[in-house]
Amino acid sequence: MQKIERRYDLDWWRVISIFLVFLHHIGMPFNGDDFHIMNSESSKLLDDIMVFFEQFRLPLLFMISGTGTVFAFSKRSWIQFVKERATRLLVPLVFGVFIIVPPQTYIEHIESYTSYSEFYTKILEYLDVNHLWFIENLFYLSVVCIPFILFIKSSNSTSFRMTLENFCSKPLGIFMFVLPLIILKIVTKKYFPGDSTAITNLSTTLFYGYFFIIGIVLAGTSTLWDSLKKHRKLNLVTTIIAIIIFYVYYFLPESIASSYWDISTRWDIWYGLSALVSWTVVITLLGYGQIWLAKPSNLLKKLNEGIYPFYILHQTVLIVIGYYVLQQPWDILPKLLALMIFSFIIILCIYRFVIYPFAVPRFLFGMKKKQVTTKEIPSITYKNA
Repeated sequence: MQKIERRYDLDWWRVISIFLVFLHHIGMPFNGDDFHIMNSESSKLLDDIMVFFEQFRLPLLFMISGTGTVFAFSKRSWIQFVKERATRLLVPLVFGVFIIVPPQTYIEHIESYTSYSEFYTKILEYLDVNHLWFIENLFYLSVVCIPFILFIKSSNSTSFRMTLENFCSKPLGIFMFVLPLIILKIVTKKYFPGDSTAITNLSTTLFYGYFFIIGIVLAGTSTLWDSLKKHRKLNLVTTIIAIIIFYVYYFLPESIASSYWDISTRWDIWYGLSALVSWTVVITLLGYGQIWLAKPSNLLKKLNEGIYPFYILHQTVLIVIGYYVLQQPWDILPKLLALMIFSFIIILCIYRFVIYPFAVPRFLFGMKKKQVTTKEIPSITYKNA
């Protein structure tokens, strides 16, 4: 008999991950990097802080998505699964490309057009998935991983899972999976050095795909969750050490680094340390999440339902609002706070009054139909034999 239990901790981590994406994009106009809108002055301190969160917010989200994908496959044939993924992912993606993303592009080219309607007549020249690349990648990964999901769910994987469980039961067992991740990132960056999030950029796709596949494995192996929980303190120690090494190298003066390593080696070290931080932080959070976050709440239920539309909307809203906020003669902190507060409020209003109550917007934003009963249906699960 198999028992399906709701993983409230993973629901919380999904919400937290996407909110971190929101905060990251709020900071982008002020950290000196290239973004759709940029403030006239930037903050080096903000950039130094953001570089850390960049290492794990999306890997955590992809790992959770891999786990959730296994549940989406439950009680469905692979054909039904593809249809479900298309409805939940491709419909919002296509809708987003034609309706949600264009205002961002318009803001970037606002000086070239007299109105948004004039710009939209040439929308086919500007079609782009933009921040919705995550949805695109998630769909492709879900479909490509169907054979692996079927394998994990079948009795044919018994030997594989037992070997994995035995290895991961050791104190540094799960931590050791960082080694193939480091190799993967360094090697793929040699052939795909760019930071593009396009599915064809294999250095990005395979890196996030690694976390996605590990999430699939976790979904079908409860003892791995036990190992993450049991060894969470040791994983925390490895995380602290990884962060210290990461920042020591990050702040290492160029004159010193160049005297020891050539530019190619310096980049390899950076990629390796980035992967190390990504992995250690994620496995540590998943371990402590089982202690901190494994409780149901009405707030979580509401957040979990609305977080997907929130993600789809967030960047467009903050870019439109930011265009006007950045023109104000304020310092960085007031601008950043204003952008965060106004964007958050507007996103919530759109969700509550335009999306949530109505069937068509819910469908376009990948939400399920409104439940007529209060029966709780698990969304992210693992199975205990």
